[in-house]
Amino acid sequence: MSIPHPAARAALLIIDMQAGLFNGPEIPYDRDFILQNINQLILKARTAGAPIFAARHTGPKGSPIEPGSPLSQLIPALAVEAKTDTVFDKTKPNCFFNTGLAEKLSDAGVKRLVIVGMKTQYCIDSTCRAAAELGFEPTLVADGHTCMDTAALSAKAIIAHHNATLNGPFAQLLSTQDCQF
Repeated sequence: MSIPHPAARAALLIIDMQAGLFNGPEIPYDRDFILQNINQLILKARTAGAPIFAARHTGPKGSPIEPGSPLSQLIPALAVEAKTDTVFDKTKPNCFFNTGLAEKLSDAGVKRLVIVGMKTQYCIDSTCRAAAELGFEPTLVADGHTCMDTAALSAKAIIAHHNATLNGPFAQLLSTQDCQF
């Protein structure tokens, strides 16, 4: 029988809030509002003693987002602290794929995972689904993730669709205000 880690039942997972996406040629929908909400959640997590994980999407060596490149770095306005928070690289939309994230969460006694960041239809979606399949309890923050407009749908419609689709079968949907750690 495992004993739960006392202060780490929930953790915050911030996905791809990095220079190449956040400040790229396509501007994320409501990006300043989303950044403000994520920073509020970072403060809530810190206050509660919950661990904070931040994923960066990286590409192969020689690509604009190769590991260590300026475009792969977290945006400076994000309140992540490299000395105390866990920052890791991923190469697929699913934050669990070949990253050791599930093991790190389990080692920390984390059961509930609060998910924020970008892009909604790729990394947010696949990570919520994978977290549920792995036995975690994903919480998707409805006003804590974003993406860009596509030829088929506006970012606002993509976000609304994913909030509706993921809520229930794959994640609990909460607002930044209602989310606690």
